[in-house]
Amino acid sequence: MVMVSVNDYIFSRYTVGDQLGKGGSGVVYEGRRLDDDLKVALKYVTKTENTECIFIPDHPNPLPKEIALTILANKGPSVPEIIRLLDWTDHPDHFVMVLECPSPCENLHQFIRRHGGSLDEETTRQIMRQAAHAANMCCLRRVLHRDVKLQNLLINRETSEVKLIDFGCGDILRRTPYRSYSGTAAYSPPEYHSRGKYYGGPATVWSLGILMFTLLCGRFPCDYDLFLLEYKQRSKPGLSKECCDLLRRLLHEKPSRRLGLGQIMSHNWFKRCKDPSQNWHQRLPQSTATLGSNFPLIPISSVMASWSHKCQLVPPPHKKKFLLQPKKVL
Repeated sequence: MVMVSVNDYIFSRYTVGDQLGKGGSGVVYEGRRLDDDLKVALKYVTKTENTECIFIPDHPNPLPKEIALTILANKGPSVPEIIRLLDWTDHPDHFVMVLECPSPCENLHQFIRRHGGSLDEETTRQIMRQAAHAANMCCLRRVLHRDVKLQNLLINRETSEVKLIDFGCGDILRRTPYRSYSGTAAYSPPEYHSRGKYYGGPATVWSLGILMFTLLCGRFPCDYDLFLLEYKQRSKPGLSKECCDLLRRLLHEKPSRRLGLGQIMSHNWFKRCKDPSQNWHQRLPQSTATLGSNFPLIPISSVMASWSHKCQLVPPPHKKKFLLQPKKVL
């Protein structure tokens, strides 16, 4: 059970409401900032012997890695596609993060479930434009998120804005390879399974490819899907040539042949990208249009549950060929 001190720095500046989600060592509460009644999310994390602290510029003391990475990802000009850290406090046995709380929102897993299990190209393009930008900006700021997935991307149902959340599985981006993977196994790159190591940039590109495929097809890709993409065939009827080409370049088995993060937005598939402020979600298939404006929004509690999950270390492989097996997302 999480015990919150009323004398804590954070809780003297914010009202603490109901618990929104819980997972592993983290608990998320709804809250309000006392100064202006701004709605926020307060993430309370209990420290364990595995909690890692790191030094970052402008902070004389080491910080819990999740706080440090979120600070770095927000350093510089504001990036709307990255969740903002508004405040934080660190204690010997726990730390608290105060995060912006977009509303009304849901994560992409919930979003595609509400819209029939998969999305059309235009909707996917709008989402991927924002997700790719968020991932690229993180890497430019030396942050490897390492868990870009449906559950870690929030979408505002009214504005269609997408935000990347939860840096709990991340690391400082470096030039040398990583030999452990603490993100979600279904998004882990094939080179980690075949060689036991991977580089941050190409691994992030792979996870964006998995994300794009799941948005379009409603499931994770299997080996046969990758075979079709490699030979320039459509893995789903109706996908455009440009769409399949981008998927192929994101999901190439060889990391050296994948697109660079900075190249993704220059691909021809994005040249028809519309202004995200337009209500493009109204273009979704008619089978979902019957939900209408009266369809109840997903409760924020179900969204925030994904904010407090515990990262699971993906075990290194026994040097063998990586095989993707078909698996439903929903």
